[in-house]
Amino acid sequence: MSPQHPLDPLTAEEITRVGEIVRAHPVFTDRTHFSSIALAEPGKQVLKDHDRGAVVPDREAQVVLYDREHRMVREARVSLTRGTVVSTVDRIGQRPRMQSADFQDVVAAIKKDPEWLAAMSRRGLTDPAVIEVHPWPPGYHDERDDYAHRRVTKALTFVRPTQDDNPFARPLEGVVVTADLDTAEVLRVEDVARVPVGEDDGRHGPRQATREGVRRLDITQPDGPSFTLDGHLLRWQNWSMRVGFNDREGLVLHRIGYDDGGRRRSIIHRASLSEMWVPYGDPAPLHRNKAVFDEGEAGLGKLANSLVLGCDCLGEIRYLDGVCADWDGSPSVIENAICIHEEDTGIAWKHTGHGEGFEETTTDVRRGRRLVVSSFSTLENYDYGFFWYFHTDGSVEFEVKLTGIISTGGVPAGEVPSSGTVVAPGVYGPHHQHAFNVRLDMAVDGDLNSVVECDSRPAPLGPDNPVGNAWTVHTTHLERELGAQRVADASVARTWTIQNERVRNAHGQPVGYQLIPQSGVLPLLHPDSPMLGRARFATKHLWVTPYREGELFAAGDYPFQSPPGEGLPRYTAGDENVRDTDIVVWHTFIAHHVVRPEDWPVMPVTTASVHLRPTGFFDRNPALDLPLPRDTTSGCHPAPGAGTGADAVCHP
Repeated sequence: MSPQHPLDPLTAEEITRVGEIVRAHPVFTDRTHFSSIALAEPGKQVLKDHDRGAVVPDREAQVVLYDREHRMVREARVSLTRGTVVSTVDRIGQRPRMQSADFQDVVAAIKKDPEWLAAMSRRGLTDPAVIEVHPWPPGYHDERDDYAHRRVTKALTFVRPTQDDNPFARPLEGVVVTADLDTAEVLRVEDVARVPVGEDDGRHGPRQATREGVRRLDITQPDGPSFTLDGHLLRWQNWSMRVGFNDREGLVLHRIGYDDGGRRRSIIHRASLSEMWVPYGDPAPLHRNKAVFDEGEAGLGKLANSLVLGCDCLGEIRYLDGVCADWDGSPSVIENAICIHEEDTGIAWKHTGHGEGFEETTTDVRRGRRLVVSSFSTLENYDYGFFWYFHTDGSVEFEVKLTGIISTGGVPAGEVPSSGTVVAPGVYGPHHQHAFNVRLDMAVDGDLNSVVECDSRPAPLGPDNPVGNAWTVHTTHLERELGAQRVADASVARTWTIQNERVRNAHGQPVGYQLIPQSGVLPLLHPDSPMLGRARFATKHLWVTPYREGELFAAGDYPFQSPPGEGLPRYTAGDENVRDTDIVVWHTFIAHHVVRPEDWPVMPVTTASVHLRPTGFFDRNPALDLPLPRDTTSGCHPAPGAGTGADAVCHP
């Protein structure tokens, strides 16, 4: 698919061309590899100029290179339009995320290391072919390691007798290997606990027995879907948006708007998951190091799945491919990386009218739908689905579906782990949390927005509240960055409304969208934990910043072995104004996982989400114009003269 718009993702041909341009430049050496190649998105003003036909922006790519010899991250801006490297900059002290090219040499080196082989031998394991080594990013700065000049991994070890076995069923508890990713040098092998390897194979999949009586269920749309996809421009009902993709964030949505009576109204300029961080709550040596920034240290887009009709997506589906760059700069196409379809959501609204004698007179009902834009990524053991929902009532949801396999540990028979749950003989799952931060570059009826915190509180007893039933909504404008770092509070039903104070609805109220947090849980790490110092974004449910180009990631550009305070703490240090200006809203929500036996060997889907709904954005229910159920000529109401109750029927 050729790019049709400045926000369309890079194509495979464009990535190939970027690789050629960079390799011909002096910044590239024999020891350099490509960490990422992604579209350099045009700025807001450039896009506005493009909309009115005043400019055709250069097609540019942002490239991250890593020079292993000098341990140097270099960024290059490449113009595809002009065929040149526009600029380069060295990012001293930064480290790129891990990728498959890092694993091959270091895994081979670990499997030859005498100390690691001795640790295996002590467990009666002499065949390296049945042993797997899984490199992980380090969760914190270990003072025993020379981190200042190294890029290291903390590798875990598992036994997998056959390919049908689940490797996470046989973790080698207490064996942690520290190795240099750049030199494939094994720095240290820790063997601190010799726990017998479990006997459960953890198998799952098509060879397992299946239940009977599950009848076929088809979802059909004989007339085709109600949405249209023109390149990466998606339109459905009154919604429109551009669908993007890159190797770090994966699915990105641009320029989300709503057609309100023939007038297109902007809501969000850019929406994406900015980071996800998974700290484990087990202090054992094998597990206390687990605190991965899955997006910034691994890359959600690069690890996206190719989705399969009837399995990942059901119904009348349209797909978009994802294109990433391999370590050598060549393109890698992930077919069907993005799935787009419609879903019935049940009743959208309904009312049954009654007369004075409570006899039923009329019934009016409409069914709701939602547009679903989704992708799935697999990161080591876990699988994450990322789902954007757009509803007929103007609301927006972002939901993460968590499934896959828990990260496991070994436990002696009869022992009850204090920070986890036994899920199979000799196997337990450590408790942990998943912290997600979604970045919403808001544009509610324009770029100039504000955020209002809304708390519902009981009114005091008195002449105006004689029986104590009154409660009111207290609103507080968030004026500056430091004061706009907020936490959820279910006791007062706290929400945050993103308003445009300069645009009023028919009732004189500022138009807005309300962010409704779904959970108030925060990280349970000690405030002085070195892991938490690198993930301060997770300590607040809400951050608000003025829009600044280049600030895209809640934990910073390069979280791999990052120092404390990167990302949002640094972005907000200047305490700038965030009222009636171009703002970005960052929302953290956490999936709190106390492991259950039912999570083994593959955990059922659990969800974490955030909900945005219009609050004064429309003058009345925007779903009033939905067609009647079945088709536009039928509806659900009592048959003439049929009465009520059991005699009421749904008929054409």
